[in-house]
Amino acid sequence: MTSTALLTDRYELTMLQAALADGTAHRPSVFELFSRRLTGGRRYGVVAGTSRALDALEQFRFGDAELEWLRESEVVDAPTLDWLADYRFSGSIWGYAEGEVYLPQSPVLVVESTFAEGVLLETLLLSVLNHDSAIASAGARMISAAAGRPCIEMGSRRTHDGAAVAAARAAHVVGFTATSNLEAGRSYGVPTTGTSAHAFTLLHDSEREAFSAQVDALGVGTTLLVDTYDVSEAIRTAIEVAGPGLGAVRIDSGDLVSLARQVRRQLDDLGATQTRIIVTSDLDEHAIAALAAAPVDGYGVGTSLVTGSGVPTCGFVYKLVARAGDDGEMVPVAKASTAKTSVGGRKYAVRRLTDGVARAELVGIGEPPRHDGDDRSLLVPLVADGERVHHGTLADAVAHHRAAMAELPAAAMQLSPGGPVLDTLLT
Repeated sequence: MTSTALLTDRYELTMLQAALADGTAHRPSVFELFSRRLTGGRRYGVVAGTSRALDALEQFRFGDAELEWLRESEVVDAPTLDWLADYRFSGSIWGYAEGEVYLPQSPVLVVESTFAEGVLLETLLLSVLNHDSAIASAGARMISAAAGRPCIEMGSRRTHDGAAVAAARAAHVVGFTATSNLEAGRSYGVPTTGTSAHAFTLLHDSEREAFSAQVDALGVGTTLLVDTYDVSEAIRTAIEVAGPGLGAVRIDSGDLVSLARQVRRQLDDLGATQTRIIVTSDLDEHAIAALAAAPVDGYGVGTSLVTGSGVPTCGFVYKLVARAGDDGEMVPVAKASTAKTSVGGRKYAVRRLTDGVARAELVGIGEPPRHDGDDRSLLVPLVADGERVHHGTLADAVAHHRAAMAELPAAAMQLSPGGPVLDTLLT
């Protein structure tokens, strides 16, 4: 097992040392992970990375190697090292199901534990959920803009190697049908796809030789890249080599709208009426929306997706919102600075629905909001008394996301900057 214990910030451990020394480390506490606002003027966000975070929590152990490094580096004192050696999270965690829509102040995760056990998880949980949810939030907008046309994730070459695998998984949660990343296929079962790049065409003495070699190796159902040289000539050559049963052609540059129309006419004239047109080339949700009227059959999205389409983090924070007082009773606590206020008290959340359409996010402070009969509770148990109780699959997350998106009002699909599609009401 590879430990995740040092995937954290130093101040988590120095706070722990001070709290152990003054006796406050074992106070019952509630931490919450939430976003104060939706970044980028977006109308909703999507939770992703929950299962990855739970996997990381199971590996959050301070073994001999981690403890020795902390000792040599003089990060914390000997009593703290002794405490860390026995660390096991024994608290409980609730959270929004993976694939769920979130809004400002949504209690995406609620952690109940001692202060010591909960404070150590801040960086780990934030790093996973901020990244994966940013990808999912961007990807959901792209899927919406695609209006039923399939999207492929192909951004591995534009991000960190580990982030590429997580991004492919998060993209699949929100509806991307496949990824170019093989590790995402092996680790998470995301379907993989890919054929050739311009380098393969340039390797050969002619485009015809390149197309022939690819068709011979991969069959006529393959996708041929047709914009290395002249697109019209490439289309003619592709159909001469593969016949009218060619699976697809890919366009990776130029004016994609006009080229797609030109290519569709040419393919149809050559009898290749079932050959699909796939477009790539720095697509984002706005470019995909602009291609809605073009005869395009699918999109390959890279850079914009894996960088959150200009919003690479969700702005999630992890705050202490309640802790036991001297009498043992839980008391709300909150940061009160003007720019970064938070709301004290343990939260509960429901989605208010009318005839199956979401109307508001209700967040109860200290107790659940009153249901009106159609409301849907949002927090599900993830960890109970230190034991993981949530084992949802990637397919479960995909299905949950579809259902959550189907509840949103039509205004959620607008790509222009605006306020959250649902109001968050604190009760």
